[in-house]
Amino acid sequence: MLGTPGVGKSTLAMQLAEKTGLEWLEVSRVAQQLGCLQEYDEVYQCPVLDEDKLLDNMEFMMGPGGKIVDYHGCDFFPERWFDIVFVLRTNNTLLYDRLTNRGYKVQECEIFQTILEEAQRSYKEEIVHQLSSNTPEEMEDNLNKMVAWVDCWRDSHKTSIS
Repeated sequence: MLGTPGVGKSTLAMQLAEKTGLEWLEVSRVAQQLGCLQEYDEVYQCPVLDEDKLLDNMEFMMGPGGKIVDYHGCDFFPERWFDIVFVLRTNNTLLYDRLTNRGYKVQECEIFQTILEEAQRSYKEEIVHQLSSNTPEEMEDNLNKMVAWVDCWRDSHKTSIS
């Protein structure tokens, strides 16, 4: 699950994990727990991610499948890890309000569709799905769509997952 900060990734990933029993991997938290953060970037006001170290550590987690991966970028994740990629999008005015209310420094990623385009460049077109995440109703609809997709995925993988 991808999207800029403030689009509802973590909220939706947590709800999806609760409804499906799949494991939720919040990549920022995983990176911190595994010591995959390097020096602090003053420009972006965040730690720099050691992508190679993170991937090496996540490989064993991703092997069996059935994971919900929650992060704001994707171009370094191997395509083999994903059967589907959901990119959450939010209206820029709503996103600006959400981020400023959280005290975030507002960036232009959503305006320029950076995350969506990164996903489209990184993965097969048929597995990348854009979902609008503006209102609680849209978020509920997105959750229902994702649960239905997981149910279909489970049906088609019955012999390979527990």
